[in-house]
Amino acid sequence: MNKDYIETGRKKQKLKTRNKILASAKKLLKKGKDFTLEQIAEDADISRATVYRYYSSVDVLSLEAGLDWQTKSSDVIINPLKHQDIEAIIKGIQNYFNKLTYDNEKAFRKYLSHAITSTTEEGKRGARRVKTLELALEKNNLNLSESELKKFIVVATALMGVEALIVTKDVCGLDNKEANETLQWGLEKLLKGLSKD
Repeated sequence: MNKDYIETGRKKQKLKTRNKILASAKKLLKKGKDFTLEQIAEDADISRATVYRYYSSVDVLSLEAGLDWQTKSSDVIINPLKHQDIEAIIKGIQNYFNKLTYDNEKAFRKYLSHAITSTTEEGKRGARRVKTLELALEKNNLNLSESELKKFIVVATALMGVEALIVTKDVCGLDNKEANETLQWGLEKLLKGLSKD
């Protein structure tokens, strides 16, 4: 997705259009059909030029739609965790995103590869992790300053998802079990450090 385009002008309308494009792609993927950007434009009832402003290639759209299809919304992720304390909620969020990443490792790696080698900004990776943590921490249950809360969300986000998987597995040579245990340990130490302050 072209992030630069989304960030200019009417953001809400652009996000609505992006979601319409993704919905059309997911609909066609669920039917097991390959598609072109032209077919997406027709299905979404928007111009081809508009689709091309958001997605420069059908490969990136297919990957993003496939991953989006499998990823729960922030509300759905947090809902079963609500009755727990804030630390357990944050650990539950990490567990959800890391399990999703391990279960769909090939697709996430392929999407990341397309996103980082594209000549356009193909989207903001990990935005759902940030949004989910922000939602969980909207009452600032950790009693952090606004600046500290933002930093906490950044560091916690770095301990989950495909980027964390790549560092722990590819750079550090850990297997899935070791990687997951190490990332959980890191988040626990971060939370423990906050409780000492």
